[in-house]
Amino acid sequence: MESLFRRTTATGGGFDALKRLGHISPAVQSHLKHVYLTLSSALAFSALGAYLHIALNVGGTLTTVGCLAAIAFLISLPASQHQERNRFALLMSAALLQGASVGPLLDLVLHLDLRILVTAFVGTAIAFGCFSAAAIIAKRREYLYLGGLLSSALSILLWLQFAASIFGHYYFTFEYFVALQLYFGLLVFLGYMVYDTQEIIERAHHGDMDYIKHALTLFTDFVAVLVRVLVIMLKNAQEKSQEDKKRKKRY
Repeated sequence: MESLFRRTTATGGGFDALKRLGHISPAVQSHLKHVYLTLSSALAFSALGAYLHIALNVGGTLTTVGCLAAIAFLISLPASQHQERNRFALLMSAALLQGASVGPLLDLVLHLDLRILVTAFVGTAIAFGCFSAAAIIAKRREYLYLGGLLSSALSILLWLQFAASIFGHYYFTFEYFVALQLYFGLLVFLGYMVYDTQEIIERAHHGDMDYIKHALTLFTDFVAVLVRVLVIMLKNAQEKSQEDKKRKKRY
């Protein structure tokens, strides 16, 4: 007990020592910089893929399958310096193909209103920044309990989609089902932004410095939120335009 007291007083007091336990070490800070720089590169390649679809109409089923194949190949490779370039190239390829796969949705949004795309991207970026900052500032492991809840919520979404595909309109009204899937899925992936950020920090504290895999995790969360925000805003804009047309017909 006396030795413990001497240690705490020598390091500036027990309270200050506990405060320092929540701080992120320089090694983990450097790791997070690599993760977010890689994430920014992936988002840039994804934007390039979306542009390629708009210009050349290349997005579709093949790009989706190619994206999944690139991700699977990336995960299968060991996280070593020898494979670092290959894994980075696979991540950028997956991001490019993911952007091309989302291209048809972006093309539809651009034909309706460019402001929807800008607002959705800025809103997603702000939400990502806020939730990531909350996870970084919070105490270690504070939000890791969300993993079980988010996994359960994701499984509920999958079962709802499976049930709707079987029973169709017998038990589900399509409009309400789509709204439930969109808004509930949006909340789930916003939660994953917090959980995955803290899990990345915790893994880095334990020596897992695989910044490419961690950037892939955050990229998946970002795209999942962005797509849902785009669909929600597009749906609301279409409903508003239909209401305006009905009003014009009445008058």
